[in-house]
Amino acid sequence: MRMKGRVALVTGAASGIGRAIAEAFAGEGAQVGVADIDAAGAQRVSEAIAKAGGSAFGIAMDVTSEDQVEQGVEALVSRFGGVHIAALVDCSFEAWRRLLAIHLDGAFLTTRACMRRMVAARKGGCLLYMGSVHSLEASPLKAPYVAAKHGILGLARAVAKEGAKDGIWSNVIAPGFVRTPLVERQIPEQARDLGISEAEVVRTVMLKNTVDGEFTTLEDVAQLAVFLASFPSKALTGQSVVVSHGWHMQ
Repeated sequence: MRMKGRVALVTGAASGIGRAIAEAFAGEGAQVGVADIDAAGAQRVSEAIAKAGGSAFGIAMDVTSEDQVEQGVEALVSRFGGVHIAALVDCSFEAWRRLLAIHLDGAFLTTRACMRRMVAARKGGCLLYMGSVHSLEASPLKAPYVAAKHGILGLARAVAKEGAKDGIWSNVIAPGFVRTPLVERQIPEQARDLGISEAEVVRTVMLKNTVDGEFTTLEDVAQLAVFLASFPSKALTGQSVVVSHGWHMQ
């Protein structure tokens, strides 16, 4: 129970990586705010956590809405007494702005809301950001996503420096390809666009640069989140930790 007595806000937690992190945190004793734009999905996940013996409640939150972020974080603090961990579990100009709003505006708003409460409580805390191997390198045809994920890394490093005096530390989780619903949708799309089979997309595009041809799993990401959130000192801050089967090596 490495996180017993701690309160975590996990965004994008109705499915995929966010859900896996929420469940892993709860399994280690944390009280979890399960936040997602899909309010019904967030409620289902919180109920599943409670059924498994954990402590959680669902929060309807569009991370691009300042009001919803502030209200959601305040609800978490009121329910559990504080916030100690925040993870962020995702071309026309409109599409560019929407993607950056989700990743960067959402990260800023949740960071600000959580840091305000952490500073006021004088107990410090941990901010985890969901980056990507694309926080560290680029791929073609992904400019908005690459720009956003690079921005996440810069934000986390700034938070590590600014938050240090208040006992706040921050790190970025940088996964390779994880077989989430989003990636599942990309496989047939890329097969169509590239004129190759879906199996070839997986083998020669997504997993080509791994050492073993394997996807990073939800459990891999969730366990890294637990490790970073429960690290016993502030020595590990402002870092990006890659979990990608060697897709990217630092």
